[in-house]
Order: sequence, then structure tokens, then C-alpha cells
Amino acid sequence: MNIQKNIKDAFLTGLISLALFGPIVGLKTVAENEKLVIEQHWDTVFFLVVLTIVGRIIINIYREKKPSSLFNKPKEKILNFFDEQGKQIAITSIAFAFVFPFLPFTDRYVMDVSIMILTYVMLGWGLNIVVGLAGLLDLGYVAFYAVGAYSYALLATTFGWSFWICLPLAGVFAAFFGILLGFPVLRLRGDYLAIVTLGFGEIIRVILLNWYEFTGGPDGITGIPRPSFFGLPFTRYPEEGTHSFHTFFGLEYSSMQRIFFLYYLILILALITNFFTIRMRKLPVGRAWEALREDEIACKSLGVNPTNTKLTAFAIGAMFGGFAGSFFATRQAFVSPESFTFIESAIIVAIVVLGGMGSQTGVVLASIFLIGITEVFRELEQFRMVAFGLAMVLIMVFKPKGILANRKPTIKLSEKT
Repeated sequence: MNIQKNIKDAFLTGLISLALFGPIVGLKTVAENEKLVIEQHWDTVFFLVVLTIVGRIIINIYREKKPSSLFNKPKEKILNFFDEQGKQIAITSIAFAFVFPFLPFTDRYVMDVSIMILTYVMLGWGLNIVVGLAGLLDLGYVAFYAVGAYSYALLATTFGWSFWICLPLAGVFAAFFGILLGFPVLRLRGDYLAIVTLGFGEIIRVILLNWYEFTGGPDGITGIPRPSFFGLPFTRYPEEGTHSFHTFFGLEYSSMQRIFFLYYLILILALITNFFTIRMRKLPVGRAWEALREDEIACKSLGVNPTNTKLTAFAIGAMFGGFAGSFFATRQAFVSPESFTFIESAIIVAIVVLGGMGSQTGVVLASIFLIGITEVFRELEQFRMVAFGLAMVLIMVFKPKGILANRKPTIKLSEKT
């Protein structure tokens, strides 16, 4: 692309961005003296348009160059490093995660963000079974997240059962809904499968919104019990004749004790999800998932039952979504349909795709990157989703197969001598 064509393309991109940002960002209605007044923010629009033009020029220059010659060697070195030092990196990362709460810079806000990131890591690893390993595009994964949260909330508030009893039951209920979703989509692939799963997620949300007698409707469910440490609650003043966490261990009460416990709880749940997924990949069912992902027709010809393979992928992936949902419910102590909209499914799918489908490490990196981006821009509320979208566009342009796109085969055939 010559310079004139590059400038023309960038100018056209600027016009399109002006048409988009002008009415959305430049003209903002605010209430003033019981009237709607239009505030103009053309300086912000100008900044965004210039940023878009510069970004387009950079992308065009990047495409003119030969990316293979510029980036293949560093890319190969990075991927080989992760392959060769995988165990050491995993052990170091896990050790760092366990000591993270005790680092000097960790405060309440940092811990809350870390818990959120770990929740999305667990959801990403659960969806990675369906999308990354089995190759089934699921846009309604938030439905299983919602089923797990509401299952825990209803069981805990109705029967007074503890978190440790409700947790496995929430996973079972979510797996059951995963099987229910699996049956109607056994013959669907690609875009058609994505549309049906998207519809399933919306059906669950609408049911939760309108079944007021059972789910509380838009009011949601409140008063969900918090988890305890083997029966020791994290309360300042325990009931007479009982102990709380700090009195039992002779510690001074701190509200951070419950936050630390929630952090380690979601960390252990996420590690269990990761360990289970890695082990399942080496079993026949895991190899069947990967065979189904590569070629369903060849998978059938090899004698693999695609029906059972799809159902197991949906059920197991949904089960981990249910576990994450139950944790979300007990952490928030409140659930409502507004927490389980399509944007949640989109974020989880984006984490799996951007991290590299089938890559466990990629899911972690994508979760830190995407959730971290939204938190960095928390004070600039109106730019959070812009930054989120920009991050996804950049990754798709420069790393279209994800951050860690390599997928190591579970079995390697030895070369014949």
C-alpha cells in the first residue's frame, strides 16, 4: 500500500469514527433543573478520531511489512519457552498466587479485582472445554453461571444448607441444564449452534426475570449466607457459646479475613478446574473432544460417538460454570437477572478466543488483560467498553489466533526408524 492510499484509507476511517463517536460521545444529555440539556464533548471526539486514524495507519504499515519475518522468531521463542518451561512457570505462578494477599501493595480493592479475575479464569477454563477442546461455539454459557448461582441461593435460603453442601448440588444442576442444551443442538454446527446457545442463555435470563414466585424476579434473592471456614463464620460478634474465625484462632478481627478466605476459595476452585481439564484431555473422552473439534465426519468414521462426546463436553463445561455461579452468589450475598446478561457470555467467550482456544495459560493471560483493562478505566466509566473493544480489536489484528495460539497434541506418535 503506497502512502497516498494509506492516507486515503486512514481519512476514510476517521470519517467513519467521527460518524460513530459524534452522536454517542460528543452529544450527551444530562438532567439540569428538571430539563434535559445537551452537553457537547467535541474535544473528546477529536481525540478519539485522531487515535483511530493513527491506529489505522499503524495497522496498514504493519500489514505492508512481512509479519512472518518480523515476529515469527520472537513468537517461536515465546511459545517454545512456554512449552519447555511449562511446569516451572505453572509452579511459580501458583506459588505467587498463594502469597499474593500478603504482598505490601495488596489492599481491599486489589483483592476484589483479583477475586473477579480468578472467577473469570475459572469460567474461561470451564468454557474452554466446550469451545477450545470440543470446538462447539457456545454463546449462552452465562446460563449455566446463572443456574449455579440461583441453585445455591435458593437451596441456602430455603433449607439453610451450608456452602459446602450447596456447591456440588449447584454443579449437578448446571450439568443437567448442559445436557438439556446439548440434546437440541446435536446436529448443529458453527453459526447455527452459536445462535441456539445464545437463545438458550436469553431464555434462562427471561425465566429468572419473570418467574417472580420462585426466583424473586427483578428483585433477585437477598440474604444469601456467606461461606464459613469449616463452620467458623467470619463475624465480629459470634453467637453466645460459639466461635467465629478470629476468636477460634485468637486473632484480632478484620474484615479482610473473609476477603482472604474468598480469594483462596476461588483460587482452589479454579486450580481444581484446571487440573481436571488437563487430566480429561489425556483420557479417551478428551481425545474425542479434540477429534470432534478438528473434523466431525472423520470423528464418526473412527467410531467416536459424536452425540455422547458433545453431551459430555456441554455437561462438564456447564458443571464448572455452576461451581463459579455458586461462588458468585455467596460472595455477593445477592443475585439478580441483571448479573447474567449476554455481555457476560461475550466476555467469557472473548477470554477463551483471545487467550488461544484450547490454551489454559492463554485463558489466564486474557483474563488478566481484559478484566484489568476494564478496571483501569473504571474511573472513566464511559470509556471502559471502548477500551475493552479496542483491546479485542488489537489482539485480533496482531494475534488473530489468540495470545498463546499453539495447541500441544495430547499424543505424539514416535517416528518410525
